[in-house]
Amino acid sequence: MTQPLRILLADDHVLFRKGIASLMAPHQDMQVVGEARDGLEAIEQARLTKPDVVLMDIHMPRFSGLEAIPHILRECPNTRIVMLTVSDDDQDLFTAIKSGAFGYLLKDIDPHRLYEMLEGVRQDEAPIAGVLATKILKELKHYAKSASTPAETPSELTAREVEVLQLVASGETNREIATKLSITENTVKMHLRNILDKLHLQNRIQATAYAVRQGLDKPSNSE
Repeated sequence: MTQPLRILLADDHVLFRKGIASLMAPHQDMQVVGEARDGLEAIEQARLTKPDVVLMDIHMPRFSGLEAIPHILRECPNTRIVMLTVSDDDQDLFTAIKSGAFGYLLKDIDPHRLYEMLEGVRQDEAPIAGVLATKILKELKHYAKSASTPAETPSELTAREVEVLQLVASGETNREIATKLSITENTVKMHLRNILDKLHLQNRIQATAYAVRQGLDKPSNSE
């Protein structure tokens, strides 16, 4: 049986936290292991509970979610931080990603969709609200065009890892990548972990940014 996804909730509104906890309660594959009212409590709770995922708001008193991200990742490097917020501000979005957030969702998300997004975290799929994913890709492409430094060949990667990276940058899920390359989803996950380790990146979004900078976001048609 699959181990429950252990979730820490960080939000200054107790009613919202309890609502998310109630949403997760019927699902045996999800377990809320702690709650926090602000970024400081989130850091402490992460240290105590070692969650798989932190669902965290951005704007909280005392210490914001954005400020808490690097502290949590230092304490728990394997924890995935997903921002769950009302803010669709570009600055908040890109600051969160650069700080190491694994995903970014808006609070108007449908409850069933939130559950699906959290399930995707098990497959190393970054949960990103659709409208924000478009913003990210546009920003990355703009950055790639304006960058004056020529791209370097990712010589650290194997040919298969380059193929996986290309498909990740094109927005393919692990399942879609597995189908296209005729490999298993677990093999895709293994390749993705190797890519992140070799390139010293933290998450799938940063891998996409790297791929766009290298001009690898348009996979070749050859199999």
